[in-house]
This record gives sequence, structure tokens and C-alpha cells, in this order.
Amino acid sequence: MKKVLWFLICVSSTITWGQLNAYTFEEIEALKEKRPIVVFLHTEWCKPCKVMKRKTLRDEKVIEVLNKKYYFVSFDAEQKEDVVFNGSTFSYKTYRKKSGIHELAETLGTYEFRIVYPTTVVLNKKKEIIFQYPSTLRPKGFIRMLSAIEANEKM
Repeated sequence: MKKVLWFLICVSSTITWGQLNAYTFEEIEALKEKRPIVVFLHTEWCKPCKVMKRKTLRDEKVIEVLNKKYYFVSFDAEQKEDVVFNGSTFSYKTYRKKSGIHELAETLGTYEFRIVYPTTVVLNKKKEIIFQYPSTLRPKGFIRMLSAIEANEKM
């Protein structure tokens, strides 16, 4: 019995160790500590988004930096639920019978008059957009991006 219990403790600690802390926009609004926010805009049908979720957002170094210095939000750009953020309510907009975009994704992710998935957006402590990257980022590139932003911005 002791061996089984020890094994379960080891397995469960391995699973939870290194897990990315993800928040909703509403949860961030309620938090007292102000931090920069990293938003990962994606859709369910986007293959590069799935690659980034599977590789970059599961990388130990990426997780460590995000958990320590940022609030992280994974946001489906086609979700139907309203979101209240920064004093405004954002809703889903339908374009055709089966397509549309969430207004918040459009607000945060539009880069050079279009939106691409995935897009990584960084907001400063005042919730202003300070960086947008409309493409997939690998772990090393993600860490370099965050380091460059930290060096150039007073967050």
C-alpha cells in the first residue's frame, strides 16, 4: 500500500509541476496585483495554433516565465460568450451562417488590417497593447520575444 501511495504522489506531482497558469479576462479584472498580460488568440480549426499549444505553451521555460511575470489568457477567437474586459463588454459577431469573430479577438488581434491565427498579444499593466505577433512562436522565440519586451518596456 505504501508503494502505491508513494507512486501516486510522484505521478500527481509530476503532472501538476510546470503547469501553465491560465486566466480568463474576468479573473484578471478581479486580481489586485497588476501584471502584463499575454493573450494567445487561436481557433479550434487552426493547425498552427494546435502546434503552438502542444509545443510552445508546454515548454518548461515558457511556463516558468509566464507564471512568474505575466497573466496568461488563452482566448478562442470564435467563442460565443460575452466577455467583460477593461470596462467594456465584447460579443461574438456573426458574418455568415457559420462564421464570425469575437469582438475582443478582433480588437486585440487585428494587425495591419487583418487577423491571423495564432496571434500572441502582450498588454502592459495598464491593459494597453504593446506587442502583437501574428504567427506561430516556438519556445526559444517566445522567450526571446518576452525578454525583448521586458528590456524595452516598463511593464
